[in-house]
Amino acid sequence: MSLQPLDSLPTNPLKIKRALLSVSDKTGIVELARQLHKSNVEIISTGGTAQKIREANIPVTDVSDITGFEECLDGRVKTLHPIIHGGILGRTSYQPDVDEMNRLDIAPIELVVVNLYPFEETIADPNCNPAIATENIDIGGPTMIRAAAKNFAHVCVLTSPKQYKEFGKELSTHTEISFTNRQQWATEAFNHTAQYDAAIANYFNDLEKKDGKLPQQLNISLPKSQSLRYGENPHQEAAVYGNQNGFIDCFHGKQLSFNNFTDVDAALNLIADFRNDDPTCAIFKHTVPCGVAVSDKLADAWDKAFATDTMSPFGGIVAVNKELDIETAQKIDEIFTEIIIAPSYSKKALELFQQKKNRRLIRIKKLPNTTQNLQFKSIFGGALIQDADVKTISKEELKTVTERKPTEQEIKDLLFSWKVVKHVKSNAIVYARDGQTIGIGTGQTSRVEASEIAIAKANQEGLSLEGTAIASDAFFPFADGVEAAAKAGASCVIQPGGSIRDDEVIEAANELNLAMVFTGNRHFRH
Repeated sequence: MSLQPLDSLPTNPLKIKRALLSVSDKTGIVELARQLHKSNVEIISTGGTAQKIREANIPVTDVSDITGFEECLDGRVKTLHPIIHGGILGRTSYQPDVDEMNRLDIAPIELVVVNLYPFEETIADPNCNPAIATENIDIGGPTMIRAAAKNFAHVCVLTSPKQYKEFGKELSTHTEISFTNRQQWATEAFNHTAQYDAAIANYFNDLEKKDGKLPQQLNISLPKSQSLRYGENPHQEAAVYGNQNGFIDCFHGKQLSFNNFTDVDAALNLIADFRNDDPTCAIFKHTVPCGVAVSDKLADAWDKAFATDTMSPFGGIVAVNKELDIETAQKIDEIFTEIIIAPSYSKKALELFQQKKNRRLIRIKKLPNTTQNLQFKSIFGGALIQDADVKTISKEELKTVTERKPTEQEIKDLLFSWKVVKHVKSNAIVYARDGQTIGIGTGQTSRVEASEIAIAKANQEGLSLEGTAIASDAFFPFADGVEAAAKAGASCVIQPGGSIRDDEVIEAANELNLAMVFTGNRHFRH
C-alpha cells in the first residue's frame, strides 16, 4: 500500500467490513444491524444496543470481548480504549498507520453508528437537578463520533436514525459508501456534537445565571430549519435556524419569508401578553401593531382593531388569541391579508380562508415563554444579549403621581395601552379607550412627533380622542408631551417616570386635570 500524502485525502468509496453500533435512541437500529449482517459486516456493540441486536438473533460481539476489558464504573467506561479508537482513527490508506495497527493487533472499524444520551430532554424535565443532568452527559459517544468524523476519509459515521435509509440504500446498491456521503455525514456529526456540547455548557451557564448573571461565554448551536428565498431584500441570502415548528404550524400557503418570520415573531410576542385576556385581535405591518383591540367577541375585537387604521392592514398580519370563528373570518377576508395567526380555526373559517392559495395560515402551537427568554442582536464584532422584555404591570403596581386619581375605567385603559406600547418601536405613543387602540405613533426621533402621528391617524380614521389614555414607552422629558395629549383629548397618562423634570410634567398634568400614573419601568424597542 502506498504512502498517503498528508496534504490530501483519499476519496475512494469505502467498503464496510466492521461496524461499531452504540446508540441511546435505538429507533431503526435492529433493521440497520440486520442489513449490515446480510452484507457480511461484522458488528460490535455495547450494553443495551448489543442486547437489542442479540434479541433479534443477529450476531454481535461485545466491545469488552474486543478490548479484553469489561465495562466498568456503572457503564461510564465502555469504548474508551486504544483498540477501539485505534480502529476508528487508523488511516488504512497510509502505510505507517497500517503497519502500526498490525503491530498492535488493532482491526479497522469502517462504520460508527452512535447517538448520544438525551441531555436536552433530561434537563427539560422540571424535576431535573445538577446530579441527574451530570449523569446524562455522554463522554464515550462524542469521543467516538468526533474520531470517526475526523477520519471520514476512511470511516463512515452515522449520528441519527434519519440517516439509516440513505446509508442502507447506498450499501445495498453499491456495497460501498461514497466519499461525498461520508463527508456530509461527518459534517452532520460535528454539528451534532457541537450542539450537544453547547447544550451542556449552557445548562451550567444557566446555573450561574441564577445569581443574576449572563453567561461568560455565549454558545449558540442551532440547526438550519430551512433555507429562505432571500433575506429582507432579494439580493440578500437567508435561512432560518432553530425550532420554529415547535411554536407554529404554517399549514396553508407559501413558505414564510425572512420578513414574514420577523412579523410573526412580533405578533406572537404581543399575543403572548394577551394570552389570558378576553378575545384579542392585533393587526401588524412591518413588525409594528397598527391596531389592537379586546372585546367580548372576536369579531368585535377585529372591528375595533381595524378601525384604528384602515389603510395599513392591507397586506399585513392578523393575530388572535382565541379560536378564529367564521364571523371574524368573513370580516378579515374582506381585505388582502398575507398571514393569519390563531391558536385554532373553526371548520367554516378554514374553508373560507383556504380558498386563497397564497394566504398563509398559521396555527399557534406554543407562545413564547414570558418568564425565561434571551434576545440576541448581531453587531460589529459579535452580538448583544439581554433578557427578553417580559415585564408586565398590575393595577396594584401603578403609582398615581397627580392630584386626580384615575377612575376604574381609566385604569383598564391605562393597563391596555401599556401592554400595547411595549410592542411599538421607540419613540412610541399609544392612545387607547375601551380596549381599543385609537392612535399609534411609532419609531420617531421625538416623542412629541410620535404623539402627533398617533393623533393624526386617529383624526384620519374619524376616531375621537376624547377620554383616551395615552401610554409612552419612556418618560416625558418635558411638559409639552402631556400638554399635547390633553389638547388632543386624553384624560389620563401612563409612563415610566424618572425624568429630571418629572415635577414639571406632574404640575402640568395637575393644571390640565389629567390623571397620571408611573410604572417605574420603560419599554424601549430599538
